[in-house]
Amino acid sequence: MGFRPDLENKESMSNVYAVIMAGGSGTRFWPASREMRPKQLLEFRAGEASLLAATVERLLPLVPASHQYVVTAARLGAETEAAVPGLPAAQVLREPAPRNTAPCVAWATWEILARDPDARIMVLPSDHVIERPEAFRAVLEEALAGADLGRLTTVGIVPTRPETGYGYIEVGAPLEKSVHEVARFVEKPDLGRAQEYVASGKYLWNAGMFFFRAKDMEAAVRAHLPEVAKGLDAIRENPASLPDVFPTLTSISVDHGVMEKAGNLAVVKGDFGWNDVGSWQSAWELAAKDAHGNALPEGGVAIDATGNLVRRLTSDPSPKMVALVGVHDLVVVDTGDALLVMPRERAQDVRLVVEALKAQTPKRFL
Repeated sequence: MGFRPDLENKESMSNVYAVIMAGGSGTRFWPASREMRPKQLLEFRAGEASLLAATVERLLPLVPASHQYVVTAARLGAETEAAVPGLPAAQVLREPAPRNTAPCVAWATWEILARDPDARIMVLPSDHVIERPEAFRAVLEEALAGADLGRLTTVGIVPTRPETGYGYIEVGAPLEKSVHEVARFVEKPDLGRAQEYVASGKYLWNAGMFFFRAKDMEAAVRAHLPEVAKGLDAIRENPASLPDVFPTLTSISVDHGVMEKAGNLAVVKGDFGWNDVGSWQSAWELAAKDAHGNALPEGGVAIDATGNLVRRLTSDPSPKMVALVGVHDLVVVDTGDALLVMPRERAQDVRLVVEALKAQTPKRFL
């Protein structure tokens, strides 16, 4: 299944825009994810759209394709346009250099403000899996209600485990219906602190989703990142200056650069089957598994083996028999030109392989 602009809902809210961040490299999904085909451009499940295309489709009942923007790296511009052909090419914004999420969000906000001064914007990652899209869209509408209060609003995921790989949001006092104040943002905790957070019921996972009136984000950027605002003003005045000016913008996340400094914050709880597909561990969690927790290619055999993930991602059409004997909790990924084998518990360390490959000459497998 590919991108389907025919799903677009013509009655979407007229001043709502979506900004989809799609510039990441997805190093923790090596060897499937490469520099020219990062995670967001991959088909996560056979026969489905890429993660990016699925994100665009998921939003169509709320936001028409004509109001969706994708921000990506300049080197990925053509591949990104091909993944979402229903979006106008002018709405694929190509960053000349990676500058983290604050300049990304701010640039898109400046572009949309020039089109619609009354715009309301939702900013979403391009590489998440959402199991219950209708519930997801309902939460997005609740978050837009937070934005209508003049709040920079985020969606926090109801935690299902004491996860140490995510930042957390402490939920504050209620504002209106499902909208609450943000008491504080918390960096990734150790296991003990994460257990405390989950047990308290007061903390949510920070999923990197943001909702705001465009004018409120503009004001926040001007207040907290004035040099970024100055650079974007220059780009707006002279678009040809983008390749020279954008790389000089402060490289900082929107969380650190804006959200943690602003006083008008809000959060909405989200529980809609969210997974950030952050590693091969996430892939195993989402995969169909046998009675012993093994996720194998069709016809694979597992003997005295449990909790393994095997992915064969190669253009070679000839079948390859996969057999596991006496191994447990492994990840095995075969892409034809590369083979990854590791314990599932080391899934976060795949990026170390990428760092090692970057030191090699020539850089063949990035």
